[in-house]
Amino acid sequence: MLDFSKSDGLVPVIVQDAQTLEVLMLGYMNEEAWQKTQAEKRVTFFSRSKNRLWTKGEESGNFLEVVGLHIDCDQDTVLIKARPAGPTCHTGSRSCFNTEFNQNFVLELERIIKHRYEFPSDESYVNRLRSKGINKIAQKVGEEAVETVIAALAETEHDFINETSDLFFHLLVLLREKGISLETIAKNLESRHQ
Repeated sequence: MLDFSKSDGLVPVIVQDAQTLEVLMLGYMNEEAWQKTQAEKRVTFFSRSKNRLWTKGEESGNFLEVVGLHIDCDQDTVLIKARPAGPTCHTGSRSCFNTEFNQNFVLELERIIKHRYEFPSDESYVNRLRSKGINKIAQKVGEEAVETVIAALAETEHDFINETSDLFFHLLVLLREKGISLETIAKNLESRHQ
């Protein structure tokens, strides 16, 4: 249970991308904003400048869909894992913290590939590859793996990075084709580590 009495009725809220774990923004909630967030599954803050409840995305459409709510050990701070519907920052940036690049872009790429599967487009390489079937997708992973090994043994570091990137990309497409997420792979690796 959140303790709103510690800081004049407002608690800090850290919003994190549920998939990439990138910190997107910091805001504040009063008890009413907390209840509305839980009920509607969209992040609502108490805006100190507007002196009212404010649902992130109410004007831009870039809502933050709640995936998980976590209260800290002192019960006076909230971590929200959310699925952003677009840029989080009012400047149009992905994050309010002006990070140079998404350090978890592999996770973001997984989301992009999933989107390509759900909303096919003729211009999308993912969908052209997918239309050729799982055998072709698996073959591409094999080709890229061989090219990665060759680059590691006989080519430049730049070539090796490019081939490794191609391998990762095609492996992500194969995982999507099989309906397996990176989270499943991560959990499997974690269980092996233990």
